[in-house]
Amino acid sequence: MSQINKRFILAWLLGIPFSYFIMGFWGNFYTSGVGFALAAVAIHSAITLFGSYLLGRVQRTYRSKPTDITIYALLALALAVFLGTLVDMALRFPNVFDRSIFLVRPGWLAYLLIGLAVAFPVALRTAAFSQKNGFKNSRLFLFVDNHLGGLLVAAFFFSVYLLIASIFNQPLFNYDDLFFDTDALLWRTRFATENYRDYFERPVHPLVLFIRPFVRLISLFLAGDTLYATFVLVALTGALSVFLVWYFVRETTHNSLYATLIAALFGGSTSQLIFGSLIETYVFLGAAALIFIILLLKDKPMYALVITGIAAFGITISNFAQTVIAHILIKRNIKQWIIYGAIVSVLVFPLSLLHNYIYPDVSPYFWDFSALGWEEKNVFPANYQRANYLGRVMVMSSFVAPEPLLLKEYPPILKVWMFRASIRKAPMQIGQYEGWFETGVAYLWLGFVLLGGLLFLKNIRKQDIWFPLTFILTILFYFALHLQYGKDVFLYSANWTYAILLFLALAWKEFSGKRWFQFSLLGFISLMLINNTRLILFMLTIAFLHTR
Repeated sequence: MSQINKRFILAWLLGIPFSYFIMGFWGNFYTSGVGFALAAVAIHSAITLFGSYLLGRVQRTYRSKPTDITIYALLALALAVFLGTLVDMALRFPNVFDRSIFLVRPGWLAYLLIGLAVAFPVALRTAAFSQKNGFKNSRLFLFVDNHLGGLLVAAFFFSVYLLIASIFNQPLFNYDDLFFDTDALLWRTRFATENYRDYFERPVHPLVLFIRPFVRLISLFLAGDTLYATFVLVALTGALSVFLVWYFVRETTHNSLYATLIAALFGGSTSQLIFGSLIETYVFLGAAALIFIILLLKDKPMYALVITGIAAFGITISNFAQTVIAHILIKRNIKQWIIYGAIVSVLVFPLSLLHNYIYPDVSPYFWDFSALGWEEKNVFPANYQRANYLGRVMVMSSFVAPEPLLLKEYPPILKVWMFRASIRKAPMQIGQYEGWFETGVAYLWLGFVLLGGLLFLKNIRKQDIWFPLTFILTILFYFALHLQYGKDVFLYSANWTYAILLFLALAWKEFSGKRWFQFSLLGFISLMLINNTRLILFMLTIAFLHTR
């Protein structure tokens, strides 16, 4: 019992900063100090219990795999420095980052201290009760124990995405197209308010407002605040995508450490940092695609595939193509493929009618082709320069952030974009890698990409190529689509970033257990995170100018 108490004391102490910031955020939505204290007891008890388990797990793993724990520790340090850097940058711009969102109100510190104190004996009693009743054999414990690396890295990036979301999704940024051609105002309004109508009158998102009930569900825990509930939902979905990447890599390579490194690379990529945070539809599309891949990997039944396919179609019609490609290549069953396509095609019609019944006048029906005229302004001629720039955005900018474009257009606001099509006779533009550091990280990433391509070709006859081929065709599909469609093609990067990285993760598989490769990945992740903070700093600077 004394050993358990020592571990509990350490877990209780180390968990205090986590509980403080969680309760600081949650405290914005509490009106009762007593309720706040009770919540603090529950939160810190859970953190103490998890921390005690985690310390024990680390201790056991260190005895058997000390090098693994060293790499995990270095990755945790790199991620902590990354988050600390983001917070430090945000604090320099008080006009756009309200630190009080994550701080406990001074008048409620006493309630927090009471909650923290009470949490210790509650956690001890809970641990004793759980041990007596065989909690270690429960589904929850076994799930956490088997997926610990993925859950931890996903939880970390949830905090990152929520931090960024709380800055760049504020109503004071009352424009669309401000960051990377995102319709931030539109989607913030549609998800977080009762003004859910699409003022662009586009039929390409036929079921998208079925996301709103998830916002309402989260808002129940935030005193009905739908704006912050939307922040949380977007960040949670981004974190879910990180976990799904970890899960796929762990299941296909049977190497949890390698999966954690790949998930961290994905979570810190340019695309995930932006679209795991900004209110848009793309984070939901990326998550739907990953869920579909996991369902195929685990050979789940048809109804699960149909539900996910309907979700992908309903958020954006073109994304149904991802599921079609994946289904036919991985299942390789024409009859099932036809049945899948037929069921989804039939169900989306009544679901669209139901969608527009629940949300009247929300948008035209997807079969109203005359309403597609609005999309013509996003169509541009295909040429070599656009193909070149699109390829650079897909392979390079989606992972390693270049110096973005700064545009001043009508209305007279500054816009931060990654790529700009040739509009109104203005030349096509793309963000450039400036300086030795950005260029060096970009070339290092290109080296990893080329290594993956060579390894894939080398082992093409020795491995199951169906998942890699699925990812290749998905990438090619979006390359062909956006060769003509899109003003800033980076806006669509969530559709291909996961596919590129999962393809590379499978290609690198033969090196996944090599220490030199694991340390190389760790080093690149650290450099990528440093580089990508520069993009957030650039966005903070422009956001600050909008407040003046």
